[in-house]
Amino acid sequence: MKIEKIHHVAYRCKDAKETVEWYTKNLNMDFVLAIAEDHVPSTHEPDPYMHLFLDAGMGNVLAFFELPTKPEMGRDPNTPEWVQHIAFKVKDRDELVAFKEHLEANGIDVLGVTDHTIFHSIYFFDPNGHRLELACPDPEEDEMLRKLDAVKWDMLEEWSKTKRAPKHAAFLHSKELEDI
Repeated sequence: MKIEKIHHVAYRCKDAKETVEWYTKNLNMDFVLAIAEDHVPSTHEPDPYMHLFLDAGMGNVLAFFELPTKPEMGRDPNTPEWVQHIAFKVKDRDELVAFKEHLEANGIDVLGVTDHTIFHSIYFFDPNGHRLELACPDPEEDEMLRKLDAVKWDMLEEWSKTKRAPKHAAFLHSKELEDI
């Protein structure tokens, strides 16, 4: 038994139409499907909703629910906003920079390009307050991933015991530390 892939990932949105328009305009996603019902199929709760599906590329689907009868949506106040995010892969750094310029031209504040050694990324927020990341592979990604794979279990075990960042992968940011 094994999971094949993610069927879809669903988040809440404030306004269904605004969300579709934002994702199609800013991230070039196709609007795939909309389902609106007055009862929740799984719980049979009487509650109208709009469920949207957007094509995030290569069979990946990003979905949203607009829930007009529920209290205004918020975020977990105990989790920093940088933690919960949706990351999408783009082809290369040129495409990442092109997206950054496109987003900024549309009035969206963009953080980055951030060099994570194994990949590079930019960060921004959608109109619902969800943090998004666009990431592209680093040319040295394969070698770095091989090194990280070799230490992952030792890192996890040390973290589990100490709750301190193990130094097994300090090589990832060694250049950054030299620059400080």
